[in-house]
Amino acid sequence: MGDTITKTDLSIDQLFDRPWTTIVWDDPVNLMSYVSYVFIKLFNFSAQRAHELMMQVHNEGRAVVSTGSREEMERDVQRLHEHGLWATLQRDDKI
Repeated sequence: MGDTITKTDLSIDQLFDRPWTTIVWDDPVNLMSYVSYVFIKLFNFSAQRAHELMMQVHNEGRAVVSTGSREEMERDVQRLHEHGLWATLQRDDKI
């Protein structure tokens, strides 16, 4: 076989090293200003960055707000749920 590496040749280490992401989803309940407020409070985003992410949620239906280990993302999702936002976590799909 050749030296060509395909996506199926990824090592187990590469798969386990992929970070997790926290995604906030659009919902019909929360005001846009409240979503921005939560982003600033929980993630210490600047007002401008919080507004950009809130607009992404509003216009595209979702936005990634944090990236890290599964445990960290589970905590972020829980904190977002405590503030009434719809959030999930998933493996980062970029390798």
